[in-house]
Amino acid sequence: MTDAAVVNSDAPTTPLRRPPALPYPKVAQGVAFAGFRRWMMRKAIDKYGPVFAINIPFFGRTVMVADQKLVKQVFMASTDDLINVQPNLSRIFGDGSVFALDKEAHRTRRKLLAPPFHGQSIKNYEKIIEEETLRETANWPEGTEFRSLEPMNRITLNVILRTVFGADGIELDYLRKIIPPWAELGSRMATLPEPPFSLGRRSPWGRLAEFRRNFDDTVFALIDKAEADPRLDERTDILALLLRSRYEDGTPMSRQHISDELLTLLGAGHETTASTLGWAFERLRRHPDVVAELVRENDEGGGDYRQAMILELQRARTVIDFAGRHVTAPHFELGNWRIPHGYTIIVSLADLHRNAEIFPDPEKFDPSRFVGTRPPAFAWMPFGGGTRRCIGAAFANTEMDVVLRTVLRDFTIETDNAPDEKVHFRGIAYTPKDGGLITVRRRRAA
Repeated sequence: MTDAAVVNSDAPTTPLRRPPALPYPKVAQGVAFAGFRRWMMRKAIDKYGPVFAINIPFFGRTVMVADQKLVKQVFMASTDDLINVQPNLSRIFGDGSVFALDKEAHRTRRKLLAPPFHGQSIKNYEKIIEEETLRETANWPEGTEFRSLEPMNRITLNVILRTVFGADGIELDYLRKIIPPWAELGSRMATLPEPPFSLGRRSPWGRLAEFRRNFDDTVFALIDKAEADPRLDERTDILALLLRSRYEDGTPMSRQHISDELLTLLGAGHETTASTLGWAFERLRRHPDVVAELVRENDEGGGDYRQAMILELQRARTVIDFAGRHVTAPHFELGNWRIPHGYTIIVSLADLHRNAEIFPDPEKFDPSRFVGTRPPAFAWMPFGGGTRRCIGAAFANTEMDVVLRTVLRDFTIETDNAPDEKVHFRGIAYTPKDGGLITVRRRRAA
């Protein structure tokens, strides 16, 4: 694939211009994309600019984009032209997941899912977030270095379980046990081709299938309990809201689709937030000036600087580094390029966030860049964009805010000049390699 003009069959007089392509074998490109994507992207952008083509297993012929104006085109495109990337996470979450849906089916499902993630519903969850933070931090060691990533995973998992199902119980204890190993395995398998034949129950795909059967059985039991609850109409948990929801024709969601969506919320709703919080503590340890300002503001009851810190954290340590679309139109006009039908377009979120023209000195961790100002549109996009922007973005922001507010209130975070932790790729999310090591001391009442 080259820049050379090629005649387009549906418009014989129009030259077909494609972005410059990486001149390496497909397998080599696939290995680089899967295992060394951040490095590969930076090298390719330095050589070819913010738009270039690759050809990789799984996604096939793909155009990578890290230009703000072109990113806007991708995310604002009609769903008649671009649909969700193929394949996608519905392979892990199920055919009833919002990841599997496009066009009108996708719009309709998002309307059903939206109420728990807006306004007063999120405000109601703040108490749960603080309770789970206090439960987890009650036994934090004082003066001893420890990994923050695992406690953050436990907090976010317990929060999403309680907000989804409404209460604790034997079923939730079981889900706490099986979800973490599933999330770790699923994230590693998410961008690997599924074999055309069974490799047995002990294979990774066999283990994922066994988990799914166990998860569905547990959720169906919880649905039975909820439907038998005489106070179902008063409940505010997400399961109850989904059971009460109706499509425009009056029909309810099927049990299997509810299970698929709940798995999507559990899988996508805790690990990414926990990873970002792990990065928060990794960054704060190395920035005493940021910690001092956060503590001062927190003690005075404010939160603007904390919000700015969260925005900068998501820019500087982007946990999910790309979002994709699939071209279903005969071709898609992307700036000066014409992208053929069947191609994948991937927006490199991490590289978008390190654009020095938009974010001066992008390698610097500087929350002040977001104090009193909103992030620029289509340049700060940790939750993706357009009609497929993460539906739980506001929930995740609230969760990070409450966890940090609670920890800063109760603990002093010790700072030093330790080297930055390297980035560790877990299959989907990028985490601190050493787990966000911190040392804390409990604050004593004056």
